[in-house]
Amino acid sequence: MPKPMIPILGKPVMAYIVEHLAKHGVRDIMVNVSYLHERIEDYFGEGSRFGVNIGYSFEGHVDDDGEVVPEALGSAGGMKRIQEFGNFFDETTIVVCGDALIDLDLDAALREHKRKGALASVVTKEVPWDKVSDYGVVVMGDDGRVQRFQEKPRQEDAKSNFASTGIYIFEPAAIDLIPSGRIFDIGSELFPLMAERGLPFYAQTRPFNWLDIGSVTDYWSVLQNMLMGEVAQMEVPGTQAKEGVWVGLNTRIDWEGTTIEGPVYIGSGSHIEAGSKIVGPAWIGHGSHICAGAEITRSILFEYTRVLRNARLDETIVCKNYFVNRAGEMRRLAEADDAGLIDARDRRHERRDKEGRQTA
Repeated sequence: MPKPMIPILGKPVMAYIVEHLAKHGVRDIMVNVSYLHERIEDYFGEGSRFGVNIGYSFEGHVDDDGEVVPEALGSAGGMKRIQEFGNFFDETTIVVCGDALIDLDLDAALREHKRKGALASVVTKEVPWDKVSDYGVVVMGDDGRVQRFQEKPRQEDAKSNFASTGIYIFEPAAIDLIPSGRIFDIGSELFPLMAERGLPFYAQTRPFNWLDIGSVTDYWSVLQNMLMGEVAQMEVPGTQAKEGVWVGLNTRIDWEGTTIEGPVYIGSGSHIEAGSKIVGPAWIGHGSHICAGAEITRSILFEYTRVLRNARLDETIVCKNYFVNRAGEMRRLAEADDAGLIDARDRRHERRDKEGRQTA
């Protein structure tokens, strides 16, 4: 699954980004795609249902066997390719990453960019010092002018704890600095180049929510925060069946002997058998089946997940053929008979389960 398509409260991360851009008057959006590009293109199409125009630039080629081969050009190289093809970046352009939730006041950011006469602006957030090695770090003067840009420095080498959020504002002349026909990165190459040349390159620091979903651990934390109601303007979907429990349409919960401690969302068409236990924050994707005796604690289950009788899940993400713990350690369901997890659409298990009960 491409990261922009990772679901948050039942909707892809990128859908929130497109809606936010549209709310601030952005109407023309180019999406740089590569890995599993068709998943993104099939969902968003040409953007009409979002009130925008969406185009795509694919980085890759078809090999001699007819297979599509992704071939990333780097964050800046992909922009250069778009510009050389049709001169899309002919005015001030906002650049955002497709795997982060933001509520930045884009109008205010654009005004500051213009007021300072910036060739490029990077929006930053202060992060804990022990996290600086996860980010591009911006060193700026009192006026916000970028003096140096460090790409994921070691903590002892970091000169600042202001991290790049992957939100940039570029003038066309900034795109002209990107070399043609080769891999080139914004953070590790373009920004250091601009800082070294003393170009009008500024950092902005402003209050806003920035929820980065660059890793499994990040994703787990973001969903937990949302279910706890700690993210403004993000509400759990469905109908509240009882305190802390939200359900989708046509959901069946056998309450007798069942414990559900919220916040918990149970998706449409799911079945929670009597005698099971769910401790939130937890997300149960649509079409799932939680069998009697199963216990789920602070976990995220994608659609059509069956948790077998007496199975235990603790701080686990289950996504189709894989399950991952909070630390990001991944296993395939097919290789883990002890996991107690299968596809809820597999009726063979239901038959075997019924036969086992009758025999017992």
